[in-house]
Amino acid sequence: MARLLPANIVPLALSQGDPSGIGPELTLKAWLKTHEDQGAPPFVAVADPDHLATVALNLGLKVPVKIVAGAEAASVFRHALPVIALKHSVAGKLGTPDVRDAAGTIASIETCVRLVRAGEASAIVTNPIAKELFYRASFRYPGHTEFLAELAERYFGVSARPVMLIWSPKFAVIPATIHVPLARVPALLTRELLVETGFIAARELASRFGIKKPRLAFTGLNPHAGEGGTMGREEIEVISPALADLAAAGVAVSGPHAADTLFRASARKRYDVVIAMYHDQALIPVKTVAFDSAVNVTLGLPLIRTSPDHGTAFDIAGKGIADPASLIASLRLAGKLAQRASSIQARGN
Repeated sequence: MARLLPANIVPLALSQGDPSGIGPELTLKAWLKTHEDQGAPPFVAVADPDHLATVALNLGLKVPVKIVAGAEAASVFRHALPVIALKHSVAGKLGTPDVRDAAGTIASIETCVRLVRAGEASAIVTNPIAKELFYRASFRYPGHTEFLAELAERYFGVSARPVMLIWSPKFAVIPATIHVPLARVPALLTRELLVETGFIAARELASRFGIKKPRLAFTGLNPHAGEGGTMGREEIEVISPALADLAAAGVAVSGPHAADTLFRASARKRYDVVIAMYHDQALIPVKTVAFDSAVNVTLGLPLIRTSPDHGTAFDIAGKGIADPASLIASLRLAGKLAQRASSIQARGN
């Protein structure tokens, strides 16, 4: 029989994501693979419990679902999946998303933040969402990250500037610009943006990850990092001045480097994180090398947030073949970061 966890352990809060995607299956499988592991952090799902129970039944997953209040979640985790029930019942079917479910998914994310603010959760882990459905439901944020920044201000009174970090055991990357058309990237890349991103990365790699003096490697924007200005001048006029500002402030930086050689194994020994200029420049290499172990971490927030580094996968939802490895990695990393933050706070007191 699985041993019960003490009631005073603070669980992670796991959002439901799009309930028609693979999020419910991943949640169930993550519980199956971790609930008897004494080293795994307990989590509470914020979701429609009936939907989770139905998915478990249909996929033949033996997961007992128990509705809980936030405070009791950890005490039942070893023998049942604790769920804080949303008021929104799921309307869509697996593989067939429904815009009516956007409200419940949004409420789940906000509830997770409220749980952290109330001390009933130590961090949040978010299941994947389908942004298109959110937009159709009048969601005004580009994605999870921007919404969490607004929630940080609403619940913590902090004006946050979130930074996306994709973390893996092999290497870590930060895209300076994220979900924007490639044609807009040169105009969005400013000296101020790169300096602010660098400061946030250096500060939080030190405070959250325990890297004493993080080494930041910046890519160039253009092929061969501009080739001395013959392939573009962003490296000369924007990126290099930003690196000079960071270096003058004591941040360990290098670059701008040619992106096509920066991710090989020997090069990765010379830095702790790459700050790339746009989404695909950062995410293609890390997803190629560490797809199952990569975790999306949001820096710059007053709370810890991690997420699997993949999407909703509607095409395989309900087929029982979704791999929970990235979600489990996200849960484990969130647990480690929360434990470190708790230890630092205890020493400070």
